[in-house]
Amino acid sequence: MLEQQNIEYKKNWKDEYLKWICGFANAQGGKIYIGKDDDGSIIGLQNAKKLLEDIPNKIKDILGIIADVNLHQIEDGEYIEIVVKTQLNPVNYKGEYHYRSGATKQELKGAALDKFLLQKYGKKWDGVPIPNVSIADLKQETFVFFKEKGIESNRLNESSRNDTPEQLLTNLNLLDSKYLKRAALLLFHPNPEKFVTGAYIKIGFFRTDSDLLFQNDIHGNLFEQVEKTMELLLTKYTKALISYKGLSRIETYEYPEKALREALLNAVAHKDYAGCTPIQISVYNDKVMFWNMGQLPENWTVEMLQKKHSSIPYNPDIANAFFRSGYIEAWGRGIEKINENCAEAGLPLPLIYYNTGGCWVEFRKNIYNHDSLKEIGLNERQIKAMLYVKQKGKITNKEYQEINQISNRTATNELKELVENYSILKIIGAGAGTFYEI
Repeated sequence: MLEQQNIEYKKNWKDEYLKWICGFANAQGGKIYIGKDDDGSIIGLQNAKKLLEDIPNKIKDILGIIADVNLHQIEDGEYIEIVVKTQLNPVNYKGEYHYRSGATKQELKGAALDKFLLQKYGKKWDGVPIPNVSIADLKQETFVFFKEKGIESNRLNESSRNDTPEQLLTNLNLLDSKYLKRAALLLFHPNPEKFVTGAYIKIGFFRTDSDLLFQNDIHGNLFEQVEKTMELLLTKYTKALISYKGLSRIETYEYPEKALREALLNAVAHKDYAGCTPIQISVYNDKVMFWNMGQLPENWTVEMLQKKHSSIPYNPDIANAFFRSGYIEAWGRGIEKINENCAEAGLPLPLIYYNTGGCWVEFRKNIYNHDSLKEIGLNERQIKAMLYVKQKGKITNKEYQEINQISNRTATNELKELVENYSILKIIGAGAGTFYEI
């Protein structure tokens, strides 16, 4: 049996393997076999009985834990099995904290170590108390705004309008004894970046990935950031179609406002603020991309992220405040609601994925209509072909010739443009079986 997440094979004992035991103890537990090679074959030990005495004592004296150390004797030789259980409290090796992740051991440092220690003690990053900041330092206007939103959404009673800031913070569980939690500073302080580096939002409009046309940085507390960002998204970074019903002016945005807001709130609630990197929103002619720094929960897959992204708040105190204010409409339905909004607007469902150290939500515009295709530079023949592909799912060179009544050479050149210049078709197959699809 090969090495795997919870199993490690070692030919001989070295004291440095106490680091591996430390890593197992801090993670999900595991086993170390001494006297086996990398494929699990037994090679035997010359000093097994002495190791059987020494190893338990070293584990206890250096790591401060007890592990089961067993001697196995079979025909092929003797080997030792060390069974390490996961520990409730953090375990260190001479001041170093090691952690087993996958099939590798990592030494935890900096933000990763802070996060690990908080988790071991049952705390989240946004729940840590911060000294030397008082309720008087918070922005009183934001408390008023919060109460108005909460009452409007029926999440707060009308009587809450008279609550003092201290009462409100207590009800939101944003006080730890006499200290404000980090979440309280992010939500209500006029300048949370004074305490949390990178606690802001960057938004930019890109012609291409490397061609940034303009950008904005949005600062202030999280409620202010959400409101300012939504205003910029709807008035500066995307377009609205203006129509009238009687005397009433109706604005239809390129992307559903509710879906954009839900994605933004997800990014704010899920962001790993310990990473000191701002939330980033990238707007293109045909898509809007939200990115927030963070890691998937242990044992999660991308498929689970796509289904449950909004039901696992990385910062539960922040998420709870958003819910109580009415910002978040329902627990656990964020992605479902985003999908519903996009479907109602006739847009493709957003892409939700994890890479570059964080989570992405990508909204895509339905550009496959005559006006949008003409706007990006396609000629009438190419537009006709794209509408054909939208309806049929694919197109061949011969079909392109027939619907446009043109030569093979012209069809080949124009299809090549759609693939290489516009990147809206791709080639499938080769030779006589070649066709093109979106």
